[in-house]
Amino acid sequence: MAFAIKVGVSDPQATTFAFSAQKTMYGGKHIAEGDTIFVFASENEGGQGLIARGIVTSVEAVARKPGILRQTPRVSLSISCTAFAKRRLGRRELKHLTKWNDGQPGTELNFKFYRQATNKIVGISDEVTAFLDGFF
Repeated sequence: MAFAIKVGVSDPQATTFAFSAQKTMYGGKHIAEGDTIFVFASENEGGQGLIARGIVTSVEAVARKPGILRQTPRVSLSISCTAFAKRRLGRRELKHLTKWNDGQPGTELNFKFYRQATNKIVGISDEVTAFLDGFF
């Protein structure tokens, strides 16, 4: 399984990234060292969407806070970039894809990333992985 992360990125041209205590949703908590991950620079934080593909070099679960019943699992991870995006793909390009059950890879991304504005790590299907590979 491959993953995607939408997060604030301070240097979009960096060859490595480290992110602390990131929310996981839609299977994102299953991320592991060696997994492929696509990095989206969050538009909410001045980013432009898809910027890089990489390999997870380390991942560590963040302990839950005691006394809080419902908590989204969080992980801290490091990523080594293997390629930078050659074409733009972000909220603007995916916004019109709102028929949630149409089976299109862009719709899956729009649903998982942009239906809720929060930054997060998500698991993605093989179809989305193939779709995103076309941007490199």
